[in-house]
Amino acid sequence: MIKGLHHNAYRCRNSEETRQFYEGFLGLPLADAFPIGQTKTGRETEALHTFYRMDDGSFLAFFEVPGMPFEFQDQHDYDLHIALEVDMDSLHKMFAKGKEEGIETRGISDHGIIHSIYFRDPNGYVIELTAKIPDKTPDEKESADNAKSILANWAAEHPA
Repeated sequence: MIKGLHHNAYRCRNSEETRQFYEGFLGLPLADAFPIGQTKTGRETEALHTFYRMDDGSFLAFFEVPGMPFEFQDQHDYDLHIALEVDMDSLHKMFAKGKEEGIETRGISDHGIIHSIYFRDPNGYVIELTAKIPDKTPDEKESADNAKSILANWAAEHPA
């Protein structure tokens, strides 16, 4: 039934600053934009919805809503982040690019099966670029079975 991700949508403070980061820095092309004057519930609004295309055809999307302040609340490092896959060469190039351009850049973190770097976009979101380590990428079925076991153990130790 579900074919894949079309887009994730986030609020932004300023559409042009957001474009400069996602298109200018990350290289995701601005693929679509349209104003919204009324919500599907009938409320009047003034919003701009922008979409940035990824290589797999999915999008990261943003809403700018003037007159409705967007106050990003700092999160714990892993509470709210957007993780995007790149190859290992691109990971290293983007790490250097982030440092050179003065963008908050953290990493390179070794997570065992992937390496990751982290940036903060102009809205406050943490953007993770991650590259698989080819000889450490687990088998999908084995990984899913292991995940189910870990989740079951966690649930038993931490009842709701």
